Amino acid sequence: MTCYAESLDGIQWTRPDLGIYEVEGTRKNNVILAHDPPFSHNFTPFIDTRPGADASERFKAIAGYSKTGLVGFVSADGVHWKKLAGDPVLPAPNEFALDSQNIAFWSASENQYVLYYRTWKKIGKTNFRWTSRAVSSDFRHFTPAGEMDFGDAPPQHLYTNQTSAYFRAPHIYIGICARFMPGRQVLTEEQAKAIEVNPNYFKDCSDAVLITSRGNNRYTRTFLEAFVRPGLGIQNWVSRSNYPALNLMQTGPSTMSFLVNRNYGQPTAYLRRYELRLDGFASAHAGFAGGDLITKPLVMDGSRLELNYSTSAAGSVKVEIQEPSGAPLNAFVLANSRELIGDEIQHIYQWKGSPDLASLRGKPLRLRFELKDADLYSFRFSA
Repeated sequence: MTCYAESLDGIQWTRPDLGIYEVEGTRKNNVILAHDPPFSHNFTPFIDTRPGADASERFKAIAGYSKTGLVGFVSADGVHWKKLAGDPVLPAPNEFALDSQNIAFWSASENQYVLYYRTWKKIGKTNFRWTSRAVSSDFRHFTPAGEMDFGDAPPQHLYTNQTSAYFRAPHIYIGICARFMPGRQVLTEEQAKAIEVNPNYFKDCSDAVLITSRGNNRYTRTFLEAFVRPGLGIQNWVSRSNYPALNLMQTGPSTMSFLVNRNYGQPTAYLRRYELRLDGFASAHAGFAGGDLITKPLVMDGSRLELNYSTSAAGSVKVEIQEPSGAPLNAFVLANSRELIGDEIQHIYQWKGSPDLASLRGKPLRLRFELKDADLYSFRFSA
């Protein structure tokens, strides 16, 4: 069955008594989907942000597996759900696995619904757990758009992709994704018995990695290292532990959080919250000796440059604007930049004399960042 919890801040959660389904002789529970096991197995909702979306379908969900295909659900409140009538929104040919979570959402940048679902891909003699993509204009019928390409990254079993539009930059899709390592056993049988883990779930291990996309069929794995390690304690060195839940949520003025399933297959299973600074997936970092970062050519769209940065007391950030050729623009040359010290999520950068940045709107340019004992998390042009 599928249960519901709610929170005002993403930190403290409650389980309301909903009275929708009778379970074990009582309706005093928080169950929102029951008596239909194929769909509770991986029921995955989202808020539909499509402009003009029907209020009665503000919440949508995908659920199902290889025998049912993927079925659509809709809801006005995220609590009372209705299965869409008719055929599955994505039928299931034999090569579709569809177990674990299959993720759909409205993409503002692509102007369509996108769906990332579990498939298999054979490379050499190994069948890898893979992700494929489908698209839809109406959420009623999805058209397969092919398997995802991970570029030069080595093939790995990526079990739950958790792809979603990043709320601070919706054209960038973020996935804190479960990486499964079959046959990589850490626990002995005695240790497995001691923590009462299901005997089928201790002969492998898993962690979480970061994947990104800007749409279409390409994932980028800039970082092959784990984003979340299993950590101390044998409880989390079992099969399918450390699987992230879907999506990020802002949990403070400068922070965001995500949830990870810990102690899988054990009586002590739970969700743990992890916290990052906003945009804090990664940073361009320079040590005390300093270093430069020069961007690709960008088209200026705005009148201000906003920085998300952090320095030490001895550190600094400086910015120069260049022609695409690399030649500095006079008013924005490094010698005219202001030394920036501190730690801010959204700082409006200024040059000496306050030259008009709006004069560069629509022009291609490069940014050169000079960093010393500092981290640059993100930048953007704003109005």
